[in-house]
Amino acid sequence: MKILRFGLLGSLFLLAACSAGRESPQEGTPELGGISITDFTDKTELFVEFLPLVVGQESAFAVHLTQLEGFLPMAQGRVIVFLGGGDLPLEKFVADGSQVPRIFRPIVKPQNPGRRQLAIRLVAPAFTVTHFLGGVTVYPDLKTAAHAHPPEAEKERGITFLLEQQWQVDFALEAVRPHTLRESVAATGVVRPRSDGEVWIHAPTAGHLLTHGSDFPQVGMAVTQGQILAQIAPRMAGEADFASLQLAVQKGHSQYQFAAHERQRLEDLFKQNAMPKHRLIEARKEETIAKAELEAAQRRLAQYQVLSSGTLVGVPVRAPIKGLLTQVQVTAGSYLATGQALFHVVQTDRLWLEARIAEADLGRLHDPTAAWFEVEGFEQPFRIGPAQGARRVTFSMEVDEVSRTTPLVFEFPNPNPALRIGMFAQVHVLTGKKVHDLTVPRSALVDHNGQVVVYVLLGGESFERRSVQLGIRDGNYAQVREGLSAGERIVTHGAYLVHLAAASPAAPGHGHAH
Repeated sequence: MKILRFGLLGSLFLLAACSAGRESPQEGTPELGGISITDFTDKTELFVEFLPLVVGQESAFAVHLTQLEGFLPMAQGRVIVFLGGGDLPLEKFVADGSQVPRIFRPIVKPQNPGRRQLAIRLVAPAFTVTHFLGGVTVYPDLKTAAHAHPPEAEKERGITFLLEQQWQVDFALEAVRPHTLRESVAATGVVRPRSDGEVWIHAPTAGHLLTHGSDFPQVGMAVTQGQILAQIAPRMAGEADFASLQLAVQKGHSQYQFAAHERQRLEDLFKQNAMPKHRLIEARKEETIAKAELEAAQRRLAQYQVLSSGTLVGVPVRAPIKGLLTQVQVTAGSYLATGQALFHVVQTDRLWLEARIAEADLGRLHDPTAAWFEVEGFEQPFRIGPAQGARRVTFSMEVDEVSRTTPLVFEFPNPNPALRIGMFAQVHVLTGKKVHDLTVPRSALVDHNGQVVVYVLLGGESFERRSVQLGIRDGNYAQVREGLSAGERIVTHGAYLVHLAAASPAAPGHGHAH
């Protein structure tokens, strides 16, 4: 893509001539209007300014070269200007490095008049690239050149945003070209946990929440299935206290020992036929009861004990699923009622997106399987569909009587750990219809007094504000129905800075030292 511009560059090239060791034009020398060309390859943007070419006359080229990846200036390397074609000898002119910071200044002094082909080659450490700029005329004398390129009054040529400014900010250009976009229906939505991916854990019994050092659960902590989150010391019934529980264990132990000794004695007598069998059976029954009572007393006492290892013993509160602890509703040492909510655990590896589809849009959705959604605070939209491992969970057949919407739920792998449960989303459910048309990135769109505009490159440092009519939006791209043509280059990063430059009462002109 080449963009040619002609303008008044007399003072500009007087400065260039002086910097090249050239004398100022004598009185009566015709003034020439300047030429500027913008050209692109797949690696670089070239913006070159020069006076019309005249046989035997030096023309100081101002060559700006920008590497498109990262939009950074090329400051190292060799620039070679070629004049060829027209059945005339090839002429070339070399500039090693940039004399002015980030601007190459080859001096072109053509020897042959006529129509020539102009090319500029950059030989840089990383790569070599050639810009073929097409035909230019080498004039036989200054008078002929001045007649073809008369000096012009300084005219407004769009919005000026200097390359020196572009190089210092996040800036990028992109050619307008067609893409395939997918039609969608807009809806509001909420990010939710799966129905089987969250659980509220409640107190299984009343009592005191036991503590142990700094291990009390904290929000954001990852938990595993079956992990003990807390221990509860149950409330004692009646007038029971810790001493009576210890006494009950001792009493139970004594009764069990006595019952076991009695059962052993009767077994010995039964073997000697000195004891009826029913007495032995009763002894065995009494031993079993005494053992059960002892174990029950030990469990009651254990709920209030701290082992010598420091481990708390009580009624355990376990996590029934693996996930993240998102809420803690109690504090260590607090008294709990039976059924009181304690912890909320959520699985975040797979989430649900619940979209509310307006009644008027239901006719456009027959079998929705994919969508994309935006969440405030995230620069990029999220795409969910079969290709991303997502699936549709449900698409209700009922319209809510109040909101006049129908819920549509997708399950999808969590693409970003920063995505939180409960976040609101602007959802776009794909209808299945596709459109192939010109598109622009969303980053290129700027609101100008209620109108959507883009900034189109006129050449190098000059831009035009252009209103556009948009159609389908699909992720980062929007369909352009009116306002742009294929191949035009627009600002995709830094568009708002150009917008501010347009609004500035003192917008910069060609103020750099070319």
